[in-house]
Amino acid sequence: MTNNPMRVTLEMGPKGKKVVAVAPDWPGLERGAKTEELAIEKLRAYMPRYAQVARLANMSAAFDTIQDFEVVEQYPGAGSTDFWGISFAFSSIDQQDMSANELESKLKLMQACWAFFDNVRRRVSAEMKKGPRGGGRDRDHIVRHTLAAEQDWAKGVGVIASDDVLLTDEGLKSYRDAYCQAIRNYHAQDKQAGSRSKWPLRFLIRHTAFHTLDHAWEMEDKDLTGKES
Repeated sequence: MTNNPMRVTLEMGPKGKKVVAVAPDWPGLERGAKTEELAIEKLRAYMPRYAQVARLANMSAAFDTIQDFEVVEQYPGAGSTDFWGISFAFSSIDQQDMSANELESKLKLMQACWAFFDNVRRRVSAEMKKGPRGGGRDRDHIVRHTLAAEQDWAKGVGVIASDDVLLTDEGLKSYRDAYCQAIRNYHAQDKQAGSRSKWPLRFLIRHTAFHTLDHAWEMEDKDLTGKES
């Protein structure tokens, strides 16, 4: 098997409390920890879980050949990086231009994260295991939070969706199609997302994918299916 290292960037919290390891070529695959080494190991530990996303995107052939990581950049994060252990800053890769083909590849992975999220929310228990991650939120609360946050980001590319639209599979699909098309339109116009605070499209895609996937994994980890006493 040919060695195919995964590019990794490290977002460094300004107070040195957290580091986020980001796989810029695989939107959604990001993990934070207290040190560089722990962040990279956490990213590695989540690769089998991300493999399901790669499969949904029909990209298993490329993902399954990855054998190692290559740290290609360290860059300063924001205060929220330290507080949440989540990426909130832009690497130099985030700010690079994308070809139309690369954009479609990243959108395909973001769509795969959505599909995975939908699969998870349909099969997990309505009541979630209580614990520090997310507090006492149940499944429907997690789903509402995930969609509400994404609605705010979608406004940055001109997509407005009311809450009731997202309550049906048809409405959710229509909204997501509009979100992807809006990103394509902004890309064609060489525009960044947002009105005041500008987000590179690479960051918008990977942040949307990460948030979706992180909460899908949260639901998996807190699922009580088959564990009721």
